[in-house]
Order: sequence, then structure tokens, then C-alpha cells
Amino acid sequence: MRGLAFVGKAVRFLLIAMVRFYQLFISPLFPPTCRYYPTCSQYAIDAVRKYGALQGGWMAVKRICRCHPWHDGGYDPVK
Repeated sequence: MRGLAFVGKAVRFLLIAMVRFYQLFISPLFPPTCRYYPTCSQYAIDAVRKYGALQGGWMAVKRICRCHPWHDGGYDPVK
């Protein structure tokens, strides 16, 4: 069971590292367009930290799909 926990933590770390890379190096190249607070990338980090790679990653994907010009957005933290 210890090995499985290690794999889960490693995947969680990699997902968060990829989002942080996006936040630091890719996102500054484009104007801010996220309709939500916290931003979709921060929401992804929060969701993965709270719920793990699988469920948190799925929550992040659903959030990103909702972030478009025809949606109002607003305050939407990880619950």
C-alpha cells in the first residue's frame, strides 16, 4: 500500500508542477481572460491538493470547460 500512496503523491506533484509551469511561463504571455476567481489554474492546484490527482484533475477539467465567453463566471472556490 505504501507504493501506491507514493505513486499518488508523485502524480499529484507532477500535475501541480505542470500547472505552476503554465502559471509562471505561459500565462504571462497572454492577457487575463479567466472569468472565475480563483483563476482556473489556481482552482486546478487547489482541487488536486484537496482531492488528489484523479478527482481533482477531473474537477479542473470541468472548470476549464465552463470558462468561456458565454458563461458569467464569478467566485467559485474548491468545495
